[in-house]
Amino acid sequence: MNENMNWGMKNRMSRIFNPETGRTLMFAVDHGYFMGPTTGLENITETVNPLLPYADTLMLTRGALRNYIDPQKDTSIIMRVSSGTSILNDNLLHEGLAVSIEESIRMNASAVAFSILVGAPFERDTLLAFSKLVDDAERYGMPTLAVTAVGKGLERDARYLSLASRIAGELGARIVKTYYCEDFERVTSTCPVPVVIAGGKKVPEADALETAYKAIQAGASGVDMGRNIFQSSDPVAMVQAVRAVVHNGATGAEAYEIFRDLSK
Repeated sequence: MNENMNWGMKNRMSRIFNPETGRTLMFAVDHGYFMGPTTGLENITETVNPLLPYADTLMLTRGALRNYIDPQKDTSIIMRVSSGTSILNDNLLHEGLAVSIEESIRMNASAVAFSILVGAPFERDTLLAFSKLVDDAERYGMPTLAVTAVGKGLERDARYLSLASRIAGELGARIVKTYYCEDFERVTSTCPVPVVIAGGKKVPEADALETAYKAIQAGASGVDMGRNIFQSSDPVAMVQAVRAVVHNGATGAEAYEIFRDLSK
């Protein structure tokens, strides 16, 4: 772990990244802040509770945390603190700060997550807002996770994702979340902080597990998966299969066999 962290920062990072493997399985259920009650998250309590034992950390909004998650659960929390647009807005992801650091601390978050959009007309807004968040977060030893969102007309390729990830790291992010792509080593090797891949849209279980495996092999420090777990035909089996890739070194094919066996 980076030695230029204070004790509080190191402790929070250790609640996100498994100290034994140095990797993380994040479970993302923050979709409602711009998508509403998306399929699989109509009732977050019913969705999340069976999966919590297998996730290293849970990424969600403050409203979801307050209303759906038992405060006696010990899973670490990554608080979504950016918002400002919905799926009805043409300028989706033109986000600003919506939750203060003080509120995140009150809710015992282990990190805060903010979306930046490099290459959009409003690029400057998201980058400056994120930079301000980093200033506030560092003051309290709170890790920041930069989500490198991809807008319309932007390619999910190594050139763009390495650019966005490097910018996030240079601005002070402690963790970067981005998409997997071909030549992903270029993204991980040129980013100064741990890179976690986003699960993205729902795909067949075998494909999602193979992508997770390839990302880990290419230097990713973990997986932040949402729809490919909670929209799976068997979410509990799927989260265990993903965990096998992240922490146990399973290949995509081996993890898919785990998924099939558990699904039976």
